Amino acid sequence: MTVFQGIGVLFTIVALCGFINYKWIKLPDTLGITAVGLALSAIVTAIGVTNPGMTEGARALIQQIDFTDVVFHGLLSLLLFAGALHVDLSRLKEQRVSIFLLATVGVLISTAAVGAGLYYLLAAIGMPISLLVCLMFGALISPTDPIAVLSVLKKAKVNPVLESKIAGEALFNDGTAVVAFMTLLGLAMGTATLSAEAIALSLATEVIGAGVLGLIAGYLATLMLRQLDSYAVEILITLSLATAGFSLAEQLHVSAPLAVVVMGLVIGNLGRQSMSTKTQEHLFSFWELLDELLNLVLFGLIGLEVIALTMDWGVIWVGLLTVPVVLVARAVSVGIPFFVLHNFRKRTSPHTVEIMTWGGLRGGISIALALSLPMTMEGRDMIVGITYVVVIFSLLVQATTLGRFMAFLKRKDEL
Repeated sequence: MTVFQGIGVLFTIVALCGFINYKWIKLPDTLGITAVGLALSAIVTAIGVTNPGMTEGARALIQQIDFTDVVFHGLLSLLLFAGALHVDLSRLKEQRVSIFLLATVGVLISTAAVGAGLYYLLAAIGMPISLLVCLMFGALISPTDPIAVLSVLKKAKVNPVLESKIAGEALFNDGTAVVAFMTLLGLAMGTATLSAEAIALSLATEVIGAGVLGLIAGYLATLMLRQLDSYAVEILITLSLATAGFSLAEQLHVSAPLAVVVMGLVIGNLGRQSMSTKTQEHLFSFWELLDELLNLVLFGLIGLEVIALTMDWGVIWVGLLTVPVVLVARAVSVGIPFFVLHNFRKRTSPHTVEIMTWGGLRGGISIALALSLPMTMEGRDMIVGITYVVVIFSLLVQATTLGRFMAFLKRKDEL
């Protein structure tokens, strides 16, 4: 099958999932497509009991799609740029201390808490794996997924200040998580040594380098946009900025996701001022539509990818037991930074920790990191399976009930 044919098959399946959801399930598009994709995966797996040829054929088709490559070198740059393009930078500035603490200290606290929790959980049920592998799981599951979070925030009626904190954290915490994940992976593979100085230097290089690159590239693109009044060419410039900028960041060994986010913020705030009304209408509408379409493809892939995984009921049950561990770690990693801030300035809105805990959604980035683990690594299949269960719970339970959870907290205050 050619690449073009594969893309055609994928789009067709995702479109059918969207149609089924719209007609009968009625969930928000992205979440509904994930649910239908999971249902189709379950049906194909069940049919495989009596007709293994069909299941093998479906698995072979899905395995042709390198999920990690599709996410990190295809969808991620465009989705992050589109998400950042619509974020009000002035609101992020107001919450910059909170966002910084959540995206750095919060991620590290969560990594340690999740890793330790999973290590003792697996030891208690007689399925032990090394602490280092558990900490790797903590690193890959700790960052909230900006794609999932921004998608849900569009629908939920979240307080604007709290929305800025949630969105800002989701956009900026990937850099910390990826550095932590790669450092732990290097330790496990024997290619790195544990050094606080080396980790701090690596994190600083990734973050500061990405910020500088994003600012320079975004500003240069803004200078080009100021000299144009052709929305087609301006859209093309922003597309090249999102894709080539991401690739350049990877070549320079700085955080590509963070660099693209900064580029999107520059264009969405500074670049917007130099655009004509017609250009603004076309350019931002284009990116909003592209954002929605690529979200549908990504969430459809998340549902269908189950066919290609090696999972049994034991791993699924362990994944369900891990969900409370991840939620408690999330509450701790959010609560500690806000406790520190509360002692210096009392501006934290009511139920911030509870809402950010339940609204801390995981998505395709966590799955892509899990699937990037070496095939020979101890406990890899278990970590991938647990990651999948936690992500699916996040998308189909937390995301769909966030609005009702917030309403419950509001009613509780009124009693």
